[in-house]
Formats: sequence, C-alpha cells, structure tokens
Amino acid sequence: MEEKKGFFKRLAEGLSKTRDNIVSGIDSIFSGFSSIDEDFYEEIEETLIMGDLGINATTAIIEDLKKKVKENHIKEPSECRRYLIDSIRRQMEVGETAYEFEHRTSVVLVIGVNGVGKTTSVGKLAGKLKDQGRKVVLAAADTFRAAAGEQLSEWANRAGVEIISGQEGSDPASVVYDAVAAAKARHADVLLCDTAGRLHNKKNLMNELGKINRILEKEYPEAYRETLVVLDGTTGQNALVQAREFAEVANITGIILTKLDGTAKGGIAIAIHSELGIPVKYIGVGESIEDLQKFNAEEFVNALFLTDDRG
Repeated sequence: MEEKKGFFKRLAEGLSKTRDNIVSGIDSIFSGFSSIDEDFYEEIEETLIMGDLGINATTAIIEDLKKKVKENHIKEPSECRRYLIDSIRRQMEVGETAYEFEHRTSVVLVIGVNGVGKTTSVGKLAGKLKDQGRKVVLAAADTFRAAAGEQLSEWANRAGVEIISGQEGSDPASVVYDAVAAAKARHADVLLCDTAGRLHNKKNLMNELGKINRILEKEYPEAYRETLVVLDGTTGQNALVQAREFAEVANITGIILTKLDGTAKGGIAIAIHSELGIPVKYIGVGESIEDLQKFNAEEFVNALFLTDDRG
C-alpha cells in the first residue's frame, strides 16, 4: 500500500500543470457564476476542450452533468463540482478484464514511435510482472533503433528476466520467432515484445506487425494476445492522433501513457479513452519501476482535482 500511496502523491504532483490548466478554470467558473444556465455549461465545456479532453468526452461529461443537475434539483453552481468530477471519472473506467493477460499465458506486443518511452515502459512492465510472481521473457524486436536492444538488456538485468535479442537491423519477426521458442521452453507466463513503431511509414509497419502476428498465430496459438501502444502524455492531441493511426494498423487493446509528470496536457488520458474506446491501462509519472502503475480512474481524477476520498 505504501507504494500506492507514494504513487498517488507523485501523480498529484505530476498533474499540477494539468490542474492549473483545467481545474483552476473550472473552479473559477463555479465561483464566478451565480446561477446554472447555458453560459455556465458553455464555459465548462470550453475549459474541458482547451484542457485536451476532446470533443467526445466533453460532450458526454456536460450531458451527464446536466442530467444530474436536473435529477438532483441543483441550483448552486458550486454544488456541481462533485457531479462534474464523477462524470469525468465515469468516462475513464477501465474495468477488471483490462488486465486479463496477467492471469494467462500471454504475449504482449508493445508498439510506439521513438522518443515516447516505449523501451523503458517495456522494461518497467517486465519488472512489475516479475514482482507479481510471473515468469517473463522479453523479446527485443525493435531491431531498427541501435540503442533499443542495449537499453532493453539493461532493463532485463534490472528486472531479472530473460531477454531474446537479434542482430541490429535483423528481421523483428525472426526475433519474435526465437522468443516464442524460448518462452515455451521456459514455460513463461508472459512474452513481452518490444516492437518498432515507425508511423511515418505505415505500410512497412503493417507488414512487420502482420508478419509478427502470423508467427504468433502459428507458433503460439494458445497465448492470450495484448497489444499496447505507448504514447507521450506531453504531446496532448498529437498522442490522440498517434493512437488513432496505430489503431488503423493493429488491434490495439490498451494504452500506456508516459511522461504525465509535469505536463499541462494530462486531460488527454480522458480524451483517448472516450474518442477511441481504447482504455489507458498504465500511466507513467517518472523514471523508476514504481512510476509505472495501472491506471485507476478514481485515483487519477482525485489526484487531478485534489479530492482525496479514497477512504
């Protein structure tokens, strides 16, 4: 529990710029309006959209808020705050089945463009799974970025898990092929694959992922499949665009949102879920293994609004 508590504190600190961006604006609306009218809702709507929550999520949140106000006969703008927080939280619920892969023999593909913290996230995830008592094999299938293999080896050592690598520039699918053989031989619980994500050349990326998928279907059909995209939280709407583009070339099952500490664009976590229907499953707020945690909608919203009703 200590780790969780520490993470909540770091998350609250990390979201301070997002808080300044969204929450302070909302609070000034609550205190600045004397009645609940169309202008009041429009101001909230604008603040949420400017805070990177996206059109879909914002519309759903405002509609939900209007409904609550009506049902509960609320007259004072300040009384809307907790209903608004509740509406935002409900936009982001992940659900228990989101982490199915942790309890089964599974293959987790992790994709993402350079610079978003993909390899680091793979390393941290390996460490987390190992700490949960899972047997993990890492596949260094991002063979195009020179430093990726070395970086992942370092994380593998740190996490105490086995890593399967190929030559730099070798075929990523062949690395996955070897890693599947190793995972089966070691009776691994999770095969975690760091794969490339060169979105500027979608055709190549599609072909590469297609090859990897065919190998997994043929060699490891019994394994449960999870495909996570790593996105950089500091890029805001650009992260949403990337997620959408990756969803065109792969069956994305979840998002790892990194670098949420120190960005004013943390609202993007809400937008991605709502716009694409793909849940944010992990968030990162720093460098250590503890700084990557499962996404918890309640904690995220509590940390954002600094309401600590975690009981």
